[in-house]
Amino acid sequence: MDAQAWLVVNALPGMGALRIAQLLARQPQWPDGWLAALPSRAASELRLWLEHPTRSPLQKVIDETLAWQQNGPNRHVLHRDHPAWPALLNEIPDPPVVLWAQGDLGALQGPKLAMVGTRRPTGEGTHNAQTFARDLVQRGWCVVSGMALGVDGVAQRAALNAAGNSIGVLGCGVDVIYPASHRDLHEQLSRLPGGLLLSEHPPGTRARPAFFPRRNRIITGLSLGTLVVEATEKSGSLVSARLTLEQNRELFVLPGSLHNVQAYGCLSLLRQGAAHLACSVDDIIADLGHWAGEFMSPLDAAQGSVTADDVPSAFIAPKNATEPLPDTLLTSLSATPTPLDLLVHSTGVSVSDCQQRLLMLELDGWVSQQAGGWVRLPRP
Repeated sequence: MDAQAWLVVNALPGMGALRIAQLLARQPQWPDGWLAALPSRAASELRLWLEHPTRSPLQKVIDETLAWQQNGPNRHVLHRDHPAWPALLNEIPDPPVVLWAQGDLGALQGPKLAMVGTRRPTGEGTHNAQTFARDLVQRGWCVVSGMALGVDGVAQRAALNAAGNSIGVLGCGVDVIYPASHRDLHEQLSRLPGGLLLSEHPPGTRARPAFFPRRNRIITGLSLGTLVVEATEKSGSLVSARLTLEQNRELFVLPGSLHNVQAYGCLSLLRQGAAHLACSVDDIIADLGHWAGEFMSPLDAAQGSVTADDVPSAFIAPKNATEPLPDTLLTSLSATPTPLDLLVHSTGVSVSDCQQRLLMLELDGWVSQQAGGWVRLPRP
């Protein structure tokens, strides 16, 4: 089947990704087998398009897609018969029928890891997302995410800044910038080598809340595994975690502090035994080696041990830890947010005194207030 046939199948009324996948499992011949297997309404619409395409409403999506392709570079329509179609998607129960793609299709080559997390990461979470994304692409992996605020955007920017591959899967058309503050990231994913935007929605489709949980199955379906960097107990990232497990992919989480509310979702996944603990990229590659061998070089496939050089700097004491501290409160703070009440309890000072001293430290650049509490900033 060619791209036009797949676009028509995708637009058939009363169908959907799951029903089409179930029909495809029967390997119907095109078009007679499809006409025989489709529900009556969908079959009638397909027959009309086959016999009188100009009279069929299904022709509209073809004409609009062709116009979109002709009006810009690096625009593609991916489907099961396209040479760049990611085969891993065929293993999930409801793969997209068509993917509109904008950018470098070369990003689809090689092993991929989904990176997801909270839209309000702590300083430590931001640093870890950057570190893992950079280390992954330097090892030949592609970072897949949703171009959302927080961990998604941080990880994808870090991957592109390291001249690596990154794929953004959108809950809108690939030509729609959402969120608006990520205009520059959208441009980078569209234009830079190794950057790619994907969507199962036609160009021009506006973002809708119902689209985002659905797009998560594509993010995880493209990937050999998923890494959750930071997530609260009710984080949308846990939807991606659940989908990862349902798709029989590997789930990884980063360790977090008991006092960091942005880590509660990760800690819950570890407590349930649902996820692997990851302290370095080598931990991930070691666990995925049995799955990713066809994508990876022999060197990467053989590496699995963790050395001091592999541990993200967020887990290592700063080199200037012996620098005299202007306030003893700093000894109770780290890169992980500490709530004010816990700081008051651990130091024995009053709330007002603690607040005043934190304000002075913040003005001097020693601390910062973030989601979940106060953090100690790294010194230059």
